[in-house]
Amino acid sequence: MIILYNTLQLLLSPLLLAFLFLSKSRPQNFRRLGIGFHCRPKQIGRRTFWIHAQSISEITSSLPLITGIKKDYPDAEIFFSTLNCEGEELAKSILAYTVDHFILLPLDIRFVINRFLRLIEPDLFVLVNADLWPNILGCMKKKQIPTMLVNFRISVQSNKSYKRFAYFFKPLFASFAALCVQTDNDRQKLIELSVDKTRIHTLPNLKFDTAIHTSSLKQHSLPFTLPENKQLIVAGSTHADEDETILHCLKKLQDEFPDIYLIIAPNNKMRGSAIHHLAQEMGLIANRRSQINVGGKDLFILDTFGELNRVYSRADIAFVGGSLVAKGGHNPIEPAIYGIPVLFGHHMEDFFEISGELMHAGGAIMVRDQIDLMSNLEALLRNPEWLRKKGTAAREYSKTKLGVVAKHLSIIKTLL
Repeated sequence: MIILYNTLQLLLSPLLLAFLFLSKSRPQNFRRLGIGFHCRPKQIGRRTFWIHAQSISEITSSLPLITGIKKDYPDAEIFFSTLNCEGEELAKSILAYTVDHFILLPLDIRFVINRFLRLIEPDLFVLVNADLWPNILGCMKKKQIPTMLVNFRISVQSNKSYKRFAYFFKPLFASFAALCVQTDNDRQKLIELSVDKTRIHTLPNLKFDTAIHTSSLKQHSLPFTLPENKQLIVAGSTHADEDETILHCLKKLQDEFPDIYLIIAPNNKMRGSAIHHLAQEMGLIANRRSQINVGGKDLFILDTFGELNRVYSRADIAFVGGSLVAKGGHNPIEPAIYGIPVLFGHHMEDFFEISGELMHAGGAIMVRDQIDLMSNLEALLRNPEWLRKKGTAAREYSKTKLGVVAKHLSIIKTLL
């Protein structure tokens, strides 16, 4: 597989070089080639960790793990890589006080990767979730650098791809010294791909321990202004067909509950304008975070990156998107850790174990459509005691999962 992969790289190299040098992202491409990258010699006896993550969720999840590494290895040097400059800026805003060096992930070309490895000399490579690159993993293995996959979950769509192209993915998963998955279902899917079960560890999502590092945000002011004395409903990571449903619910609820306020954070931030237009058509007054730091009279559209977690910390009720439509759902842990009731649709395939446990604990409600969502929001707003009880249940469920970082660190110790 790796021979075929590198042969194709060689055959397509003229086209790849043209793209690298002629595209608008040329400066970013040069950095990923290692041009201008230098590193001082590694200090004897000092551990070096290389951690890679890409999405906002992955970067945020890595914070408690990096903090734990720094605590157990005070002299450790930590390199953190992302795929592009946008991800790097997000990482810097979240991890500035815990990471020593921010870099872009090298292009998956053997000589490029080997140069990065000579300069960084990592003792351990940690991959958050799954951004699998054959040459990166292959070069690590050849140099006997242990690699660890953490916070891994397998979505329905990803599982189909892994099975369809098993000849490609099997050796990639087999190259990891340890694979930390979020559920027993994820573990079983890896076993079906012939991954050595002794290397697979079922551990809760690192987001649970994020609560320790973010709980103080309750006392912090938001980086924008909202109308005062409002009950805040936050709809996070919504998809196109869900936005209209949420806005219809807001419009109807305002008649009975004039003090409610909505923050809607679309999964695709480019949809901010479309949601704004839709709100105007319904007679709702909205502002967009990308344009102004003041919320509109009725709602605020959070069409920016990296702020949803902070907003959840201020919410009274949360709705997790990607779940009323067949998108597999998004992570219900993010709002649950703040002790607020969590609502989501019936398409939570990517988080079905976690969402099921959260419902069983009494901290979440699954809704099937707009009518069901409307009735449950109405019931929570009418009954403050029930709202408080559901929120408390969500927080207590989250507390039962704390300690996941310590479990990861114990695995790390066996790899070093």
